[in-house]
Amino acid sequence: MGRQKYFTPAEVAAHNTAADLWVSFLGKVCDLSPLIDQYEGHALLLPILEFAGMDISSWFDSETEDVLRHVDPETNCSRYYTPRGRFVHVPPLGPRSDWATDLGPPWWRDGRYEVGLLSSQTRWIRVINTLTSQEQRLQVCSEETLAEILQRYLRYNGHAHSYTWKYDGVTLDMSQTLCENNVRIDDLEPQQLQHDQFSPALLLHFNDDLTEG
Repeated sequence: MGRQKYFTPAEVAAHNTAADLWVSFLGKVCDLSPLIDQYEGHALLLPILEFAGMDISSWFDSETEDVLRHVDPETNCSRYYTPRGRFVHVPPLGPRSDWATDLGPPWWRDGRYEVGLLSSQTRWIRVINTLTSQEQRLQVCSEETLAEILQRYLRYNGHAHSYTWKYDGVTLDMSQTLCENNVRIDDLEPQQLQHDQFSPALLLHFNDDLTEG
């Protein structure tokens, strides 16, 4: 299997409707659209719909990767802690005739919903085509290799494979990340990172072979 795809928080946030609903938690990105379809109209979807496109790591215990628990003050029993309201696959407080116990893994443990990983740090770069002088600003994931960043750039230039990528006069290793290629911005202040003048510029030099794909 290949590497899992990384997503920026902005990409996750774009999937914020009932028909196309993503969330992130504990570093994972999940597409819950099939779950929404399955439980359409059910009140247990409300907390999930409220947080469509957002990070819900605060719902979970990072060590157990399960929903947070607390001791119920009325029963003195350990229960799932859901201050936003009980949601799909969280069992009710007491025995219920309408609650199935053979549901399989809950959605937060079900790998079928996972579509990739959430980037721990995103950064802005400028990709400049030296042949046409066109410049494109991209938000990328720090974990991505240059080859994966190239895939992001293909929407703007379908011939991106026909260029040699360079930074500061040095040809970049497309199998490595920006950091591994010494394209660093770690010493900048957070408020500077989105300004074009502080975004590193990657220069594309045409190879004259029109290779695509």
